[in-house]
Amino acid sequence: MSRRGRLLAALASVLLLMGAGAVTGMYYVDSVPTPAQLELPQATTVYYSDGSTPMARMGAQNRTILSFTDMNDAVKQSMVAAEDQSFWTNKGIDFTGVLRAAWNNLTGGPTQGASTITQQYARLAANLKGVTYSRKMREAVMAWKLDRKYAKSQILEFYLNSVPFGRGAHGIEAAAQAYFGKTANRNAPVAQQLTVAEAMVLVSMVKQPEPDPDDPDGHPGYDPKRGALALQNSKERWSYVRESMLKLHYLTGAQADQLQYPDTVIDYNPDAYRSGLDRPTGVAVNHVLSELRQTDAFRGKPKDYIANGGFRIITTIDKQVQDAAEAAADIRRLTAPQADQGQPADWQAALVAVEPGTGRVLAYYGGSEGAGADYAGWYYDEAGDPRGFGQHPPGSSFKVYDLAEALRQKVSVKSHWDSPPTKEFPASGRTEGTPAGPVRNASSAACQPDCALWQATVASLNVPFFDLTEHLGAANVLDMAAKAGVDSMWADPKGAASPARIDLRGRSGKDVMSNFSTELGIGQYGISVLDHANGMATFAAVGKRAQTHFVRSVIRRDQQVYTEKLGATDIGLGQEQINELNWTLRQVEAAKLNNGWDVAGKTGTWQSGTSMTDNAHTWMVGYTRTLAAAVWLGTTDGKPLITKAGSHEVYGASHAAPIWQQFMVAATAAMKLDKNQYRFGAPKFPDDTPSAKVVPTQPALPATPSRPSTAPPGGPAPSRTHPTPKPSCQPENCPKPKPSPSAGASPPQASAAAG
Repeated sequence: MSRRGRLLAALASVLLLMGAGAVTGMYYVDSVPTPAQLELPQATTVYYSDGSTPMARMGAQNRTILSFTDMNDAVKQSMVAAEDQSFWTNKGIDFTGVLRAAWNNLTGGPTQGASTITQQYARLAANLKGVTYSRKMREAVMAWKLDRKYAKSQILEFYLNSVPFGRGAHGIEAAAQAYFGKTANRNAPVAQQLTVAEAMVLVSMVKQPEPDPDDPDGHPGYDPKRGALALQNSKERWSYVRESMLKLHYLTGAQADQLQYPDTVIDYNPDAYRSGLDRPTGVAVNHVLSELRQTDAFRGKPKDYIANGGFRIITTIDKQVQDAAEAAADIRRLTAPQADQGQPADWQAALVAVEPGTGRVLAYYGGSEGAGADYAGWYYDEAGDPRGFGQHPPGSSFKVYDLAEALRQKVSVKSHWDSPPTKEFPASGRTEGTPAGPVRNASSAACQPDCALWQATVASLNVPFFDLTEHLGAANVLDMAAKAGVDSMWADPKGAASPARIDLRGRSGKDVMSNFSTELGIGQYGISVLDHANGMATFAAVGKRAQTHFVRSVIRRDQQVYTEKLGATDIGLGQEQINELNWTLRQVEAAKLNNGWDVAGKTGTWQSGTSMTDNAHTWMVGYTRTLAAAVWLGTTDGKPLITKAGSHEVYGASHAAPIWQQFMVAATAAMKLDKNQYRFGAPKFPDDTPSAKVVPTQPALPATPSRPSTAPPGGPAPSRTHPTPKPSCQPENCPKPKPSPSAGASPPQASAAAG
C-alpha cells in the first residue's frame, strides 16, 4: 500500500473510532456492569473457633476482596508499572492500541492487545472474549465511560480484586496467599506482607495466568515453579517491571539496584488449595450452612449466596477437640483404640462433643468424607431437603432420660423394682402369645430378681426400665428426653418403607406419643448422636439445657452479619436430683477415665434385625462438668457387628466405650481443662450414695392390667411397633447410594443388650 493509502486508511480508522464511539456509547452504558454494580464472586472461608485457622473454603473463585486503602503500596505500584504506566493520567483508553487494532483490521495484519488497566477491567467486567476490532471498540467505549465516572483509585481497586493470577487465584490477596503464603493487606505485620520484589513477581502473572492448553511446554506462562522456561519468562518480566518502577519514580536507582528476584515463591500444590469440604470436617460444614440458612440474615437467599459472598464464618468447632475426635472415631486410622482398629469395612463410628451450658458443638465426626454419609446427625441442604444417616436406636443409653424423669417425679435411685429375666406387661401389649412377647433382660445382675433402680441402671436391665417407663408414663419420659436435648426421634409409621422423623421441639410428649410405644424407654426409637450429646451436656450443666449450634459468628467486610445467641432452659431437676443422677451414672464401669476426672456415663446396645444375639448398634455417652460427648459405633448397612476375628460379642462397653474414653482424655488435655474448676455452680460428683431425701411416690408396681396404659390410642400395635429393621437412608435423600444403618425399630421380643 502507498504512503498516501496508509494515511487514508489511518484517517478512516480514526473516523471509524469516533463514529463508533458516538453511536455505541449510549448502547453500552447501561448493559455493562460498572465497578459499583459488579458483584465479584468472593470465596467464603469457614474457620475453627479460634477465628484464624481455616476449616474449609467455598465459592466458584478463590478471591478475597481488599479495599484500596488496605492494599499495600507494593502491589498498587508494581501493577501500574507492569500493565499501564500512564494509568494515573490517561483517560482510560489507549488510543494507540485501538488505532493499531483498527489498522490491522483494515490491512489484514495480526490482531494485537496493549490495553489500559481500565480497559482490561472493562473486559473482565463485561466478560469480553478475543482480540477482535469490535471487542476493542466496545472495551474502549466502556473504559472511557468508567474513567469519566469513577476515581482512578476505585478502578485500580476493582481491577486488583478481579484479575486472575493463575493457581486458581482471583484478585491480589488470593494470589499473595497462593504464591507466597503472605498477604497484600498493609494492616498485617510487615513480615507477613508481600515485599516489593514479591509483588513484582505476582503482577507478572497477569500477562499469562495459566499455561497455553494447546502448547503448555512452549508457552508455560510466568509461574516460576512450572519449569525452566516459565522461570525465565518470570525473570524477564520482573526485570521489565523493575525498569518501569524506576521510570515512574516508585523506586530510586539505589533501590532498583538492590532488588533481587525473590526465591520465596512456594511450590504449586493443588491439594493445598482444596476446599477442605472433602475432609471429615466437611460434614460439620454441612451443618454450618444448614444452620445459617435458617437465620434471618441468610433465609431465602440464592443457593450460592453464602459460598460466593466473601463471608468469614467462625464455627464452634475447636481444632484440637476435633483432632481428638477424628483420631479416636476414625477406626481406619492407627490412632483409633486397639479394639476398633482394622475392623470390617462395614463398621462405622460417629462422635459428637458439646460444651455444657452453651450448646456449642466442639467436635463433630459423622464420617471420614465430607461429601459422604453423615452418621452423627442430619441437616437441611441448599434445597431445604433433609440429608444424613445419623439416627440410630440408642438402646440402654436412652435410660438416662428414664432415670432423669424418675428423679423429677421423686422416684429415688434407691427404690426397688422387680427384675426377673422376663416379665409380661399387658398394658403395653407385651404378653405371651403377642408378636412382641414378654420383655426380656439381655443381661443379668447379682441383685436380681429385686434391684434398686441404680443397680438396674448400671446393669442395663430392660424389665425394670420397661416397668419404670409404664410407671412414669412414656409420654413423660419422652418429654424429659426432649427437654434435655433430643429434638428428633424416628418412628415407624404403619406401612411406611422407612422410619419417619418426628420433630419434638416445642411439642409435649402427649402430642406425639401416638407415634411411639412404651419401648421408647428401653431405647427402641432412633435418635441422633448430636442430640444425645446435647442431652449429656444438659446433665453436665446441672439440668440447664442449651441449643446445640455450629456457628459463633459471621463477618463480611469487617461487618458482623450474624452472632450466636446463647441461653439455657431449666429441665426441672433440682441439685439433689442431679446428685443422684450423677452418682448413679458414675457407677457405670465404662464411665471411668484414667485422668482423675469426675465422670458420668451410660453404655447402650441394640440388636441387628430380629437377632437375639447379634448387635448392630453400640453406644457410649457421658460427661464431665466441662465436656459432654456421645459415641455411636455400628454398621453402615444394619447388619451385625462381627469383629475381624469372627466374634459376635460386640457391645457398647467393649467397642464404643474405648473411643469415648480415648476422646474424653485427649480432648480434656488439649483444652487444658481444670478438673477443680466447677462450672455452672456444679459441685463435685458425689462419691457416696446420695441421701434418700428423694423417695419414690409409690413402690415398684407388680405387672398387673390395672396399670394405666401408655400404648397408642386403639391399643398396642405390635405390627407397627416391632417391625424388622430395614436398611434405609435417614432422614431422606442420602448423599450416597450406600444404605444407612438400621432405622431403629425393634424386632419381636426386643431387648437392648447390656452394653
